Amino acid sequence: QVQLVESGGGLVQAGGSLGLSCAASGRTFSGDPMGWFRQAPGKERAFVAAISGSGDVTYYTTSVKGRFTISRDNAKGTVYLQMNNLKPEDTAVYYCAVATGFLRTAVRDYASWGQGTQVTVSS
Repeated sequence: QVQLVESGGGLVQAGGSLGLSCAASGRTFSGDPMGWFRQAPGKERAFVAAISGSGDVTYYTTSVKGRFTISRDNAKGTVYLQMNNLKPEDTAVYYCAVATGFLRTAVRDYASWGQGTQVTVSS
């Protein structure tokens, strides 16, 4: 069983940047595809980005393409989400999770969720 801990959230003005980290412990996860999701108040948890186990393939939801970058350092057991040009609609709790398959986008295809980190973007 892998444990995930997200960090790096905070309050930022629109147009600003934040970098999130997701640290894994408990077992190696270097071969597991990973993903980031977010959940805004009153809304369902939604896919943001995914990355393959090696880190050479990534996939993004349309609304964050060109602004967010997912990456990973398997030696450090960490997945990252760099968020640039943030918008108020990016406000949400951000979660990382281990995927059960390659570049999945559905919540049901992910396991071992972290506790989340709050990102708030003011206008």
